[in-house]
Amino acid sequence: MEIKVDPFPSNLDISPFWLAVWGNPVPPRFADILSRSLGHVGAYEGTKIIGFVNVAWDGGVHAFILDTCVHPGFRRQGIATRLVREAESLARLRGARWLHVDFEPHLEEFYRGCGFGPTTAGLIKLQ
Repeated sequence: MEIKVDPFPSNLDISPFWLAVWGNPVPPRFADILSRSLGHVGAYEGTKIIGFVNVAWDGGVHAFILDTCVHPGFRRQGIATRLVREAESLARLRGARWLHVDFEPHLEEFYRGCGFGPTTAGLIKLQ
């Protein structure tokens, strides 16, 4: 397995992965989303993408972990942890001072294990 920073996978490459992980098609214009991010990290088995995390940002000092995911056939091998750690290093290297993540309750243990501390936050559901 190889970790790549900013691999910019084609829609043809990421579509089957995204469908297997999320159960829906890759977002339209995914490359445009990635081009506006602080960076992104992919895990590859040969040429096949098996893991991914996006590092969005506010254009300043705050970076945000989004879409941490690993193909179902490769889970429970530490890949997601490696992706998050690489995303943390990437954000630090590119000038972010804070790295945020929002997660569902069942992922708390995972993200705490990656070093994220508890915070208070607010949320408005728009749709």
